[in-house]
Amino acid sequence: MSHEEPVYASDLTDAQWTLIEPLIPVYPWGRPRLLSMRHVVNAILYLLVTGCQWAMLPKDYPNHNSVYHHFRRWSREGVWEQINTVLREQVREQAGKKAQPSAASVDSQSVKTTAVGGARGFDGGKQVKGRKRHILVDTLGNLLKVLVTVANMNDGKAAMELLKTLPKILFKRLKRIWADGGYRGEFVDWVAKKFKKIVVDITLRSDDLKGFEVIPWRWVVERSFAWLGAYRRLSKDYEFFTEHSESMIYLASIHRLLRRLAPAE
Repeated sequence: MSHEEPVYASDLTDAQWTLIEPLIPVYPWGRPRLLSMRHVVNAILYLLVTGCQWAMLPKDYPNHNSVYHHFRRWSREGVWEQINTVLREQVREQAGKKAQPSAASVDSQSVKTTAVGGARGFDGGKQVKGRKRHILVDTLGNLLKVLVTVANMNDGKAAMELLKTLPKILFKRLKRIWADGGYRGEFVDWVAKKFKKIVVDITLRSDDLKGFEVIPWRWVVERSFAWLGAYRRLSKDYEFFTEHSESMIYLASIHRLLRRLAPAE
């Protein structure tokens, strides 16, 4: 592998690229690749971190149409989720834990959409017109799964859809899911029937306590949302397709995991 100095702060280091390169799809058909996949990934990360438009990518990167083509294709094929899974397992093992978690936290975040269009709704509770990000994270705050829906989607129903698409390997050890009061009722009953060994633990604020309160285990998923907030592309939902919205969240997770596994010097 050739040594390549990062041009922008969001670019991957050699060590980080070594971790992700084997996970980039290689297709045995079609024309030989002329683009550097490292430059393509760096361009996508630049857009994610800075929040710029595709057409505004710096000229140091490949043509924005080519970059978007790979982003869209890999989104459709679930590549970003697969990369996130591999890196998350490595981070957990690095921390002395088993690759698959035994407990997780679920929560949602309503965000505004833009004039780009696409599916959207109105969250009456948060007074937000846009979409909801539903995430499931492990006890370290690492992303297990994300589902993006219209903002008026009920949290419990969305969580059911999220669990339905959860990779089977995650059910090997998963025994407990922490959630807030918005998940009481149908979701708790559904999990009890569908997954006999998984318990949904509803954690609530104390009624007699005023001001800020750290709620056991709920803070982990709240911190994960804060990590996502460091990426300007995620300040709103700028994507037309919800699957692209999910991809951007997986990419933010991937970027963070890579920095955990191979910190920049």
